Amino acid sequence: MEEKNKKGDGVKFYSLAPILSKDCQYNIIFGERSNGKTYAILKYILENYCKHGHQGALVRRWKEDFRGKRGQQMFDALVTDGLVSRLTDGQYSTIYSYSGKWYLANPDSRTGKMISAPEPFCFGFALSDVEHDKSTSYPKVKTIFFDEFLTRQYYLPDEFVTFMNVVSTIVRQRNDVKIFMAGNTVNQYCPYFTEMGLSHIKEMDKGAIEVYKYGDSKLRVAVEYADSISKKGKPSDIYFAFDNPKLTMITGGTWEMAMYPHLPVKYKPNNIIFTYFMRFNDELLQCEIVHVDNTVFTYIHRKTTPIQDENKDIIYELEYDNRPNHIRNMRHCSLPINKKIGQFFADNKVFYQDNEVGEIVRNYLVQCGHDAIV
Repeated sequence: MEEKNKKGDGVKFYSLAPILSKDCQYNIIFGERSNGKTYAILKYILENYCKHGHQGALVRRWKEDFRGKRGQQMFDALVTDGLVSRLTDGQYSTIYSYSGKWYLANPDSRTGKMISAPEPFCFGFALSDVEHDKSTSYPKVKTIFFDEFLTRQYYLPDEFVTFMNVVSTIVRQRNDVKIFMAGNTVNQYCPYFTEMGLSHIKEMDKGAIEVYKYGDSKLRVAVEYADSISKKGKPSDIYFAFDNPKLTMITGGTWEMAMYPHLPVKYKPNNIIFTYFMRFNDELLQCEIVHVDNTVFTYIHRKTTPIQDENKDIIYELEYDNRPNHIRNMRHCSLPINKKIGQFFADNKVFYQDNEVGEIVRNYLVQCGHDAIV
């Protein structure tokens, strides 16, 4: 079980101590909302700067997250708790955000304007805007924090490589940087899990920490499924006590999962008039166009054996493949067969083996809808 810090009225919040004890370069933390993951990492950045002069880098997906009110509120919880004043022995009382950077600061007693420290203690990096950061050096940054790396919306094209470029820009030739990635349990089909070889995410129990090693290299990645902050739940859980399984991600940290239509009728092999396949995030699905009882629909289920003919069967996957039977983007393909298959999705005549299969297909279609390259 992980240790917890107490905060406020005695409610327990997440502590970094267990995952830091693994001494890994990458530290990935996911779990329920509002359990203190982000607070703990931002506190870690602030403490390291106040004690050692080490700066931090805060990474988000969109540059809008650092603008105006959003940027100013990023460290508000630490200011409200009085951490700035305590960690600086009263020299500073607040944090000021300016142009994607955060500074220790004090308000001018006469004008109310912020008087900030001469250098920032944390820099902001937006994956959607990384080209502007490549020529700058960050020798004092010792902590990188990618906040909200999990999303139910869509990931940028080759987002993992983009994030690696940000890491490269910061670390240069050093090996003294610790990297944190935190997110809520909103989507277990995340490209980072596949790209980083994190193969046991779906099997992890809450409270567990697993360490991944990579061949003969010294690279180590610690992955934590943060435990619930209380077995009795949070006081705020009362607002989400509806009989709705979708809300358990908020109250208990389970993976968010939508409800998808399941098979409406039974069918036999001779009812299948066409078969195609879909690959996404190391998952392989078999999709069957079924004609039964004067109804035609698509049924999608897991496939546990290899595809027999990779050069003939229609295969949907986001990876590039120049074979004509491989379709990268279902939403942007002019082939007649793709239009016929796509019509089942447009007409809501698609059924799924279970909700997890539905999630795989949803994630594939979301990425197709926002693909920058048609």
